[in-house]
Amino acid sequence: MDDGGDGSSGEAADPSRFRAPIGTYDVVPPESGRWSALVEAFARRAEGFGFGLVLTPIFEHVEVFQRVGASTDVVRKEMYDFDDKGGRRLALRPEGTAGVVRAFAQHHPPTPWKVWYVAPHFRYERPQKGRNRQHHQVGAEVLGVDDPQLDVEVIALAHGFYRDLGLRDVTLHLNSMGDEAGRAAYVAQLRDHLLAHGASLGAEFRERVATNPLRVLDSKAEALQDVIERAPQITEHLSDDAQAHFEAVQQGLDAVGIRFEISPRLVRGLDYYTSTTFEFTSRALDAAQNGIGGGGRYDQLAESMGAKPAPGIGFGIGVERVLIACDAEGVFPAGAAAVDAFVINGLGVDAAQTVTLLVTELREDGLRAERSYGDRSVKAQWKQADRSGAAVGVMLGRDEAARGAVAVKDLRSGEQVEVPRAQLAGWLQARREADADAGRGAGRR
Repeated sequence: MDDGGDGSSGEAADPSRFRAPIGTYDVVPPESGRWSALVEAFARRAEGFGFGLVLTPIFEHVEVFQRVGASTDVVRKEMYDFDDKGGRRLALRPEGTAGVVRAFAQHHPPTPWKVWYVAPHFRYERPQKGRNRQHHQVGAEVLGVDDPQLDVEVIALAHGFYRDLGLRDVTLHLNSMGDEAGRAAYVAQLRDHLLAHGASLGAEFRERVATNPLRVLDSKAEALQDVIERAPQITEHLSDDAQAHFEAVQQGLDAVGIRFEISPRLVRGLDYYTSTTFEFTSRALDAAQNGIGGGGRYDQLAESMGAKPAPGIGFGIGVERVLIACDAEGVFPAGAAAVDAFVINGLGVDAAQTVTLLVTELREDGLRAERSYGDRSVKAQWKQADRSGAAVGVMLGRDEAARGAVAVKDLRSGEQVEVPRAQLAGWLQARREADADAGRGAGRR
């Protein structure tokens, strides 16, 4: 007998099994409309910069994501990796860049290859506001070009997206990780400093310093801040070429009017970064959790996956964290689902097919039409129309039908007019355009 607790033996099902797992949650209307609008805003801006959409698998061979750095917390502690039924070692996507670079290495597209993405990411960590085990990002990547002006354009893409959402309390932090030779000399000096001044900070600290001392600079731990503040800065170890690249990025940002702060301790959390690195923070959020996006150059990552040398740069923006920042600034609110017209059946239940025909015609003409279902009274249908947020109610009444018309009622003002049935779609479209023009005019004032 099967008594495995699946309900087949009469046992009560565990209700916790039918809830979203810890660290995940559902996005439902009307909040999902806000997410859709955010993605549309990002897509519009990315496509204006010449980027096309890329879709990569939600899981990859684990080696793809190990390229982000064997010493990183992402690989050592947070990655969801598993053996599939064929014995292959796979991992759920913990970040966006590695899978995109793998796709570049596999398909050999012409360069510069400019792509944007929207995707869920997975990390096993303690859930907290804006940081979930499943979180979502929009991002952009360019491969095949090493040019500081491209760095400026990529940063400008992200910077303008925040402004499109209405965010104003945003700071851009900028740094350079230099090139391989300069970074190696810096890492050696940094390791010596950390070991000399942090000997009392414990075994875990010493292990991290031995593995990758740059990771220490990412730490928010209070006990480490003094030794971090006194650490040497990577910008003091840039080669002539790296310094020239970094200065050209700064000059380019100045030229396009993007303000920034030099942050010498900004190293980002992944090992593949080289040269330019950047992060956007929100001044409206608590300092411990104020990052709302960032990225940088990764000039050796494609080659590490078997591609020809192809420098790259990109960024990721956390959807959840950005929406929290929007809430903090009171911008980009969730709106009710927009409905142009709610059709009321005043002809009786036998005319239900007539209602279906009308809402179908309106929808096919690009209008957002809704209706009631079942044998509901006219009064109940009008109440549902009011709750729907529709701009107007369209009444199919017997008197109007005899004249080949419908009654259209403005659900905000209560004003009612009669419109010929054959002209209804055009009338509603003209009204919607007039409302949109009025809204834009109010915004300009």
